[in-house]
Amino acid sequence: MKKEKELKKIINILEKHEDPAALELLEEVGTNSSCDEVRRLTAKALVSKNTPESLSIVISYTGKGINDLSTNVAMSTINEILSLKDKENAIKILSETEKIHENQNVKETARSVKALLNFA
Repeated sequence: MKKEKELKKIINILEKHEDPAALELLEEVGTNSSCDEVRRLTAKALVSKNTPESLSIVISYTGKGINDLSTNVAMSTINEILSLKDKENAIKILSETEKIHENQNVKETARSVKALLNFA
């Protein structure tokens, strides 16, 4: 319980930090963790940053965010994207991913999330 609380604090600090190194750390350590909860919290932090760079990680990267192998992490990330107040960056990254990504599964997931955004 204490470790989980400390982990949440660390991810929260990285989420608020604007240094590109914070984004790199979230991507390299958080999204590659073997723990679903760490990946879920990291994806949430990346979505809340709401920058093209952070959204690209959770939208376009194979095995991360909306493309995570864990349904829990993927659905949590999609819910975070849907709850964004400003969806402009997300729509842009989803559209780009749908058009140019080489992995068909990633393209289809981006298309599906984009459709959900249009209804949200």
